[in-house]
Amino acid sequence: MAVLNVRPESECKYDILSLGEIMIRLDPGDDRIHTTRSFRVWEGGGEYNVARALRRCFGKRAAVVTAIADNPIGHLLEDLMLQGGVNLEYVKWVPYDGIGRTVRVGLNFTERGFGVRAALGCSDRGNSAASQLKKGDIDWERIFGRDGVRWLHTGGIFAALSPTTPDAVIEAVSVAKKHGTIVSYDLNYRASLWQSNGGPERAKDVNREIARHVDVMIGNEEDFTMALGFEVEGLDESRSKLDPANFKKMIGEAVKKFPNFKVVATTLRNAKTAGVNDWGAVIYADGTFHDALLREDLEIYDRVGGGDSFASGIIYALMEGKSAQEAVNYGAAHGALAMTTPGDTTTATLAEVQKVMKGGTARVVR
Repeated sequence: MAVLNVRPESECKYDILSLGEIMIRLDPGDDRIHTTRSFRVWEGGGEYNVARALRRCFGKRAAVVTAIADNPIGHLLEDLMLQGGVNLEYVKWVPYDGIGRTVRVGLNFTERGFGVRAALGCSDRGNSAASQLKKGDIDWERIFGRDGVRWLHTGGIFAALSPTTPDAVIEAVSVAKKHGTIVSYDLNYRASLWQSNGGPERAKDVNREIARHVDVMIGNEEDFTMALGFEVEGLDESRSKLDPANFKKMIGEAVKKFPNFKVVATTLRNAKTAGVNDWGAVIYADGTFHDALLREDLEIYDRVGGGDSFASGIIYALMEGKSAQEAVNYGAAHGALAMTTPGDTTTATLAEVQKVMKGGTARVVR
């Protein structure tokens, strides 16, 4: 029996739509951000990564809602997104003022880390076009009513960008629910985004309001604590070691507070070094918890985007009518694979995901 009642493909133009900011990621490779002399360019963004993965790995019809500055940097971003296979018909192109005083493309500098040196991200995204999206900018009735979308994915990163983006999220999820679209939301708490935008208390107020409209809630222990105000017992100050039983107890409290949550999903990660993590996952659905295989000492090349790939894996499985146990297995396997390659976005194939789910080895494929 399917966990969720997802709209049929036949009545929808798109399977998945993401709402969020998409940035240029500048990657120094093996160097540090502050010492490198060259960067590799990618596109990425927490919400976008999910839609792109559902298109590239899982073969779903994907589109994005975002805003981009209409300048050469914006069109570089466009070119990268086109390579990702997502449809851009709902992108809002914003006139450029010549210098970026009023609108620009957000940048994300990310170094991978190694050993005891953790991965590091540095955002440069103030006044970005996407951060200025507000209620009334997008014709959601056209998107969800006339065109039809089976699943909307958005998250706490976009909601944290400015005073106007929370209202844009609430408008989107409200219209989506009106037309029977499943809504998933990744809490994705980022202290750096909230520190000049009301801090932790504002984060809780915003995310609690959005949470009332969500079917599938995704987040780790810090997300649920800082974005929704739930506490996890037995978590050390470094937030590096977590008893899954205590986290499951917290999820139970969250579902009582928000009975609209049909599914709650999280990764369980213990970072031993930047390149070696224990990696597991849990899904709550229909009153039952389902655990993915715990992968101890998982070797990681680039951890950024692992959580987004987990989210896309579970969304694919639930959209296909698979069980909650299958969904958490798809998510955990896809997330593990995504962290073996550089960049925010997945390069895995569905066959590779299914091989990892079955316990496939890293023996060379010829």
